Amino acid sequence: MPVEDRLVGLIRAALPADQTIGVALSGGGDSTALLHLCLAAGLRVEAVTVDHRLRSESAAEAEAVGAECRRLGVPHEVSVWEHGVVTGNLMDAARRARVGLIRDWARDRRIGVVALGHTRDDVAETVLMGLARSAGVAGLSGLRPEWQEDGVRFVRPLLQAGRGELRDWLRARGIAWVDDPTNENDRFTRVKARKALAALAPLGITAARLADVAANLARVQEALAVQVGEAGRAVDEQAGALRFGPEVWSHPVEVQRQVVVAALLWLTDADYAPRAQAVERLRAALSAGLDATLAGCRARRGWLMREPRALGNPVAVGQPWDGRWLVEGPAGEVRALGAEGLRQVADWRNAGLPREVLLVTPGVWEGERLLAAPCAGVSAGWQARLQSPFTLRR
Repeated sequence: MPVEDRLVGLIRAALPADQTIGVALSGGGDSTALLHLCLAAGLRVEAVTVDHRLRSESAAEAEAVGAECRRLGVPHEVSVWEHGVVTGNLMDAARRARVGLIRDWARDRRIGVVALGHTRDDVAETVLMGLARSAGVAGLSGLRPEWQEDGVRFVRPLLQAGRGELRDWLRARGIAWVDDPTNENDRFTRVKARKALAALAPLGITAARLADVAANLARVQEALAVQVGEAGRAVDEQAGALRFGPEVWSHPVEVQRQVVVAALLWLTDADYAPRAQAVERLRAALSAGLDATLAGCRARRGWLMREPRALGNPVAVGQPWDGRWLVEGPAGEVRALGAEGLRQVADWRNAGLPREVLLVTPGVWEGERLLAAPCAGVSAGWQARLQSPFTLRR
């Protein structure tokens, strides 16, 4: 089959033809090929470019991408990541910001599906990065073909295409793209994985073969997910903490581990699990009813809850607190109930919850005076609810 027919076929198989498709367009080779392939497939498209403001050239590059879209008759917008000094993992922070900005753009434009230009090379690099973290089956299963983000469906239609294949297709049609110099910066883990992959090629460890391995493991993960779902039914959410029933520990260790990972991701709203060795230590502690801490969470006597020192900063009533809670009612400041708050609730034991769980629930304060502790049975006109129920996810 001709290359173009195969690539266009991937687009048509993954993206609906009866609605406008959003294209995340950086101007690099992968996203440029994605845009042109969507047009070749006859799809209606709009494009968005995220200017991360991390390089002095980024604004001019975004404008050049916009000019090319105008030439093609494709509606285009630039979304700017407004940020100060970025601490911690820069690439992860940029990725989170990018997904959020693209999602908001799509919702504003009433676009329900956004296409991303990831390829099987990205899958292979993700597998290598997972190996470096000693990841389990889920972490070695590659990239998700699609997922939902606040009503917007993100789709990766080109996971079966190679990065070089897309660039060859662009060259054959005289279509230019921009190479981001950060893609050669060894400071970033993905760049290291990309270079390691090139070094492994003489051994026959290629992007295509690692992508095949990821696909095989994804099928294994699909089967495991059935058992994980069954085990997860024995995890009970109470006051924002999770109580692990003894039935969880009757399942195979890998199933237990994935339930623990899902619990950590829900409690912290993180995208990635901690390293496998750390998760294993936490799993062993939970199953034995022992104490342990990891990633801002605390295990104690079969419960897993937020760690006090990792909780979010105080907020006004009506604003999300700790990324999970929303407290509604009269004015006040929302912060952790803590030991001082618990001392102001004489009958907190009537709530039927461990002290350690109640300590990290939201309290409503006026200075040092506790106004309400909804999870401890003192509501006084305030209500506290979790913004998302506990779910098992990778």
